[in-house]
Amino acid sequence: MLKEFKEFISRGNVLDLAIGVIIGAAFGAIAKSLVADILMPPIGLLLGGVDFTNIFLVIKQGAEVAGPYPTLAEAQAAGAVTMNFGVFINTIIIFLITAFAIFLVVKAANRFKKKEEAAPAPPPEPTTKTCPFCATEIPIPATRCPHCTSELEAA
Repeated sequence: MLKEFKEFISRGNVLDLAIGVIIGAAFGAIAKSLVADILMPPIGLLLGGVDFTNIFLVIKQGAEVAGPYPTLAEAQAAGAVTMNFGVFINTIIIFLITAFAIFLVVKAANRFKKKEEAAPAPPPEPTTKTCPFCATEIPIPATRCPHCTSELEAA
């Protein structure tokens, strides 16, 4: 079993997977920042200065300070139980951006793969020649035709 595990680990696929997971996590952080810091502020401004992270519903008031709470951070600091719709909207947008980016990468990879597959293979080197006397196919190095026994020029 140890030998099989060593073979599994030594394959390139495991390393490729590990690199993909690490890069995916880093890309997720970039997508999250893109949504939270670049896309959502102008969208919130267009919608009347709404900060999507502060769209929430208080289910239960906090024990320390009673609402209303102007921000989600204040509600959470007061111990209020909230449903965070704005955070959920941000997460959906992050998912869509990430999925679209992955779609573009896969599409590009498939296009390169199709180009590699579409390239025709070179024709194989001929291994036979035609006897000039009887038109029988014979091996190229043959000096005599096995069918008509004619002597042939050396190749």
